[in-house]
Amino acid sequence: MTKKLFTMLENNPQVMNHLAYSLGLDRSFSFHDVYSLTDPDLLAVIPRPALALLVIIPLTPTWDEARTAEDKDKGEYERKGEEEPVIWFKQTIGHACGSIGLVHCLLNGEASKHVQSGSTLDQIRNAALPKTMWERAKVLEDSEAFEKAHAEAAKLGDTAAPTPEEGEHLGQHFVAFVKGKDGHLWELEGGRKGPLDRGLLKDDEDVLSPAALEMGIGRLIRIESEHGGDLRFSVIALAESMD
Repeated sequence: MTKKLFTMLENNPQVMNHLAYSLGLDRSFSFHDVYSLTDPDLLAVIPRPALALLVIIPLTPTWDEARTAEDKDKGEYERKGEEEPVIWFKQTIGHACGSIGLVHCLLNGEASKHVQSGSTLDQIRNAALPKTMWERAKVLEDSEAFEKAHAEAAKLGDTAAPTPEEGEHLGQHFVAFVKGKDGHLWELEGGRKGPLDRGLLKDDEDVLSPAALEMGIGRLIRIESEHGGDLRFSVIALAESMD
């Protein structure tokens, strides 16, 4: 049976806000461009607290090696239900890493409180929460509303979207960073073996706080910079809307 393939998404606020609202996020929150992770003036433009970061980075040999090493001794993810600090989806749809990253941003932590009742996101959450990893992935595979919203958002990028076949060769991955209901920073990527706990944040620390950046995207940047690798990446942050 052929794997379902989506069209790759651009990681920009126009695309992701359109998708988020189509799926059921209320318009009091939106994604904002993050132009710097270190410049206080540029960071000050983003409303705080920031509830989630959505990052796209190239899957370089260095990062691939680090991911493989971290995952190699892990078994299949078995947690499910309300006791999970975060809800995580295994990716089984080709090139859906952008929309799955968005789902990870919106269904976890404080952001989940801004998902409209009865929306596609709400239906996905309710259906997936009690299920096992593979059953949960099937919820996304079988959602026609999720597939349609992704396809519509894919048309909105600044550049022509690659065909699903062309996308096979681009090797870019979306990663979400969220503050879970346990107060920890979680790295969520559908291509891994499960959610990754990056450490405890203080009550007043959000995903753009120095501690979160150090434990999250900063860690990925260090992995690359130590090996002279590819440092191209794009970051958007979920926070209150400004209009």
